[in-house]
Amino acid sequence: MQSFLEPEQPTILRWWPLAALVVGLATVLSVFTGYSEPQTAVASPNPTQQSRILQSVTQLQGRLHRLPQDSLGWAQLGSAYVELARITADPSYYTKAQGALDKSLALRPADNGPAMLGMGALANARHDFGAAKDWGLKALAAQPRSAEVFGVLADAYTQLGDEGGAMEAVQNMLDVKPNVASFTRASYFFETHGRADDARMALDRALAAAGAPDEIAFCRYYLGELAFNSGDLDEAERQYTAGLRVVQDQTLLQGQAKVAAARGDFDRALSAYKNLVLRTPLPQYILEYGELLDAAGRGDEAAAQFEILAQQQKLMQAQGATDDLATSLVLADHGDKAEALRRAEAEWGRRQNVLVADALAWALHVNGRDAEALPYMDKAMALGWNNALFAYHRGMIHLALGQPADAEKYLAQALATNPHFSMRHAPIAQKRLAELRSGR
Repeated sequence: MQSFLEPEQPTILRWWPLAALVVGLATVLSVFTGYSEPQTAVASPNPTQQSRILQSVTQLQGRLHRLPQDSLGWAQLGSAYVELARITADPSYYTKAQGALDKSLALRPADNGPAMLGMGALANARHDFGAAKDWGLKALAAQPRSAEVFGVLADAYTQLGDEGGAMEAVQNMLDVKPNVASFTRASYFFETHGRADDARMALDRALAAAGAPDEIAFCRYYLGELAFNSGDLDEAERQYTAGLRVVQDQTLLQGQAKVAAARGDFDRALSAYKNLVLRTPLPQYILEYGELLDAAGRGDEAAAQFEILAQQQKLMQAQGATDDLATSLVLADHGDKAEALRRAEAEWGRRQNVLVADALAWALHVNGRDAEALPYMDKAMALGWNNALFAYHRGMIHLALGQPADAEKYLAQALATNPHFSMRHAPIAQKRLAELRSGR
C-alpha cells in the first residue's frame, strides 16, 4: 500500500482510519531563518511547559531518593533534563541528563529502552547525530513499536543526510502513532523535498490532532513559519497570533517580532527581540536580534550580541554540545571567515545533509573559493527545497564567478520565494539583482 510520504496517489494512507481528521493529505522538516532544524534545535519554551517539567523533575527526584535502584525513574529524570535544556537554552542540563541516564543504564544495562531512548534524544540535542542513531537503534531493539524511538531515529537520519532512513523512520512513526510529533516531522520532510503544499497539509493534520495548548502553539508556530518562509507575512502573523491566544509561547512571540521586522517596524521588532533574549537567550534569537540591530544602524549593540552568541557557543561546547553548522554560518557573516570554513568542513565530516552542504558552500565563497563552492550548492539544492537562503547563496557564488545570468536567476528566485528571508542578506540580494538587471 502507498506510504504517506511517497508523492504518488496522495490520498492512499497506511493509517486510513485517521482519514476522518483530514482526508486527502499527501504531504515534512525550522534553524533558524531558513536553517531551521525543528526537531532538534528549535525550542518551544513557555512558562506552563517549563513549570510542568520542573514539577516532574522534583517528583522524580523525590521518588529516586526513596528508591535509588529505580532504573526507569532515572531514565525518566534524564529525559526530563534533556527537555529542560531544550526549552531553557541552559546546557548544564545536558550533564545532569547524562548522569541520570548513565545511572539508569548501570542499574539495567540490557533491554533498557527508556534509558536508550533518552540517550538518543540527548545525543540529538548535542548534535552528535551518529551517536543518536546508534542509541536509537538500540532502543528500537528493546521497544520495536515505540513512536518516540522512531522520532529519535528520524531526527538523526535527517541530520546525517540519510534520506531513505529518515523517510522510513517518519513513516514508521506515523504508522505507530499519527500525532503532532509524527505529523510535524512529516511536514519537515515534505518541505525539504520541495512539497510545500503537502508540508502545510501535514501541519494542518497535526493541528487537528493537537489537544494540549503546547501542542496547538507548536503547530501554529510551524504553520506561521511555512507562511513566512514563502513570503506571506499576513498568514504568518495570523498563525502566530492564533497560537498566542492559546499560550504565551516564546517562539510565537519571536514569529511576531520577525514579521514586524520584515514590515519595517523596527521599534516594535527591536523591543520584542530585546525581551526575547532577556527571557530566553536561544542562539536563534540572539542572532536575529544582532542582525536587526545592525540593520537599524546600531552596530556596536549588534557586535555585543554576536559576542554573547560566541560565548554561549563556547559554553555549549563545554557541555558536550557541538554545532559547527550554526557557528560556521555566524562566523562567515560576522566573524573569522577562515574559522567559518574550518567549522563547516568539520561538520561536513560528521554529517552530509543539505544544510551543511549550503553552509560549506557559503564558507568557501566568503573565503574566495567559489569554484569549489558550487558543487556543494548542487548538493544543497538536490532535494528540491525551495529555500530562499540557499538560492541567495548560490546567486552570490555565481556572481563571484562572473556568471551574471545564473546569478540573476538565483537571486530572483530567493526574493520570489521570500523577499524577507534575512535582515542582512535580503537587501543585498535586492541591490545586486537590480544592478544585474540594469546592466543587461
